[in-house]
Amino acid sequence: GKNPKGGDRVPDADEISTCGRWLDREIALLKPRLLLPVGKLAIAQFLPVNKLVDVIGQVHPVERAGHLMQAIPLPHPSGASTWHRTEPGLGLLTRALQLVEAHPAWRDLRNEP
Repeated sequence: GKNPKGGDRVPDADEISTCGRWLDREIALLKPRLLLPVGKLAIAQFLPVNKLVDVIGQVHPVERAGHLMQAIPLPHPSGASTWHRTEPGLGLLTRALQLVEAHPAWRDLRNEP
């Protein structure tokens, strides 16, 4: 939603919890092998994150809704952010995208060996 002071409003804990139940149902139903959380808010639903540099550019085993999967977090591509266009963010984003491309679940989607 929109922030009355401009920009986007960060959802409160109740909103995140309410939507989290739907997310859990989707994960239980789809049983994904690979998860790509985009942005700090999404990443924080699966991993403890203080700084993006601590989680971007790595594969993380995560469990949610009783399902184990691998997560490759990505930075939010907001035009207002320079994080993904300057170092170390640019290099970490490049590494993360390489990890996505090499992941077996991604290769299966593309029908690659």
